[in-house]
Amino acid sequence: MPQNKSILTNPYLLLTLTALLWGGNAIAGKLAAGHISPFLLTWLRWVGACLILIIISRNHIRRDFETIKKHWIFLFLLGAFGFAIFNGLMYLALNHTSAINVAIEQASMPLIVFFLNYLLFKTRVTAYQVAGFIITLIGVAVTVTRGNLFGLGDQPLNVGDIIMIIAIMVYGIYSVLLKNKPDIHPLSFLCVLGFAALITTSFFVVYEYYSNNLLLPDAQGWAVVLYAAIFPSVLAQLFWILGLEQIGSNRGGLFINLVPIFGAVLAVLILGEKFQAYHAAGLILVLGGIAFAQKKSPKEKGSL
Repeated sequence: MPQNKSILTNPYLLLTLTALLWGGNAIAGKLAAGHISPFLLTWLRWVGACLILIIISRNHIRRDFETIKKHWIFLFLLGAFGFAIFNGLMYLALNHTSAINVAIEQASMPLIVFFLNYLLFKTRVTAYQVAGFIITLIGVAVTVTRGNLFGLGDQPLNVGDIIMIIAIMVYGIYSVLLKNKPDIHPLSFLCVLGFAALITTSFFVVYEYYSNNLLLPDAQGWAVVLYAAIFPSVLAQLFWILGLEQIGSNRGGLFINLVPIFGAVLAVLILGEKFQAYHAAGLILVLGGIAFAQKKSPKEKGSL
């Protein structure tokens, strides 16, 4: 009997495509600047995504309904932080800074999660993890200061980079809270959080309107909405779930390191942004710090 060669049975391709689509989200956000306001983009993105998700997850939601109802406040907060506020802030940041910067800064997320776990839950850390966090932090600083790390006071920081760092902290809170998520099907989880994001972002859209910052989409704005609703919101999430199911989160999680690489490459190819020496230094430091944090001490190796 011939084996099924479907893309859905190849976890490495699934996870690589996930990283590519998530890297492309930063490019989409940059293309949206001046064509649709950031939180209206986020809101329309989740309108489209939720319409798709409610169709493909309705049976799972019926089965999980009682659990969802019991934990709805917690699930709402997860959607608000991880799907609404993070994406809205990232799109806002891209109105003020480059897609390459956002991609590199976003790569620091795994170590931000480690840092928040330590602060909030006193999770045990190793010397390698502390060193990796410091190296990653230096990489972000090199990117934000455009390589002028020791002249930090000589020029004001780009507001877009500051907003993106805040966005990363918000997503870090979401990621840390994920350890307490209720036991429901991944599609139910994704759909509920999508609707939470839709509701949360509505308030930000109202703010954009009353602050005269609401920008209705033109043709390019609608194209970005379509991409964001289908690819990073639905397909990438599904690919990620299916990929991790097949090879596990420890091996699969490493593919997240491809996001800044794809983001930087796409920024050069599609947006024509210039990849500077400080970008290379920042990317090497950020990814190197994450890799260093994965190392195990001799004591840990001996306990395996």
